[in-house]
Amino acid sequence: MRDEDVETYYSCTLCQSFAPSHVCSVSPERTGLCGAYNWMDCKASFEINPTGPNQPIEKGECIDPVMGQWKGVNDFVYKASRGAVTHYNFYSMVTDPMTTCGCCECIAAMLPSCNGVMTVGRDYAGETPCGMKFTTLAGVMGGGASSPGFVGHSKFNITQGKFILGDGGLLRMVWMPKMLKEELKERIEKRGAAMGVPNLYDMIADETVGITEEEILPFLQEKGHPALSMDPLIG
Repeated sequence: MRDEDVETYYSCTLCQSFAPSHVCSVSPERTGLCGAYNWMDCKASFEINPTGPNQPIEKGECIDPVMGQWKGVNDFVYKASRGAVTHYNFYSMVTDPMTTCGCCECIAAMLPSCNGVMTVGRDYAGETPCGMKFTTLAGVMGGGASSPGFVGHSKFNITQGKFILGDGGLLRMVWMPKMLKEELKERIEKRGAAMGVPNLYDMIADETVGITEEEILPFLQEKGHPALSMDPLIG
């Protein structure tokens, strides 16, 4: 199922107790940040508990199909965040990304020197090329803010069709922890092939290659990583 196939998304506000302005919007191609809720889960939850944390969001007018922004979603987010967040994009981490709570499975960050992005899961305790560990990232932008250049997401979302598609999609991925990369190997290979880069998995660096942009850039150049020849990540 694709986002275009439905007119209704679902909210999840379970995390508002510690991230008051965070409103998670769940669509068929964007699972909840925590990894526990997909669109079908939220739909079932609403049917069981109509006054619960998973409320239907009518998409309404499409404002930006590339970045993933709809008027109905913006209206809902503004109201549910009590005016703290006016809008956000489903398919971008560079431009007005979705808000992030502290219980997301992964956090993605821009790596400007590599013209790409990295992501790190909460079960990786080491250093990353963006200069911050997962715990630091979660502390900096996990309180319900929309933080351009960063976004929380689920593991599964990495290989969904709309993952940061407004920024170039999975072809922007230049680094991820070896453990996470291996866990998603088959999905990365399948999604890479669908995007025209069947050997994308082998082009993505991990901590065995390096933990700074300077360390991983030669590897990316040697592999001919597609991110290096894409449009600049920052306009």
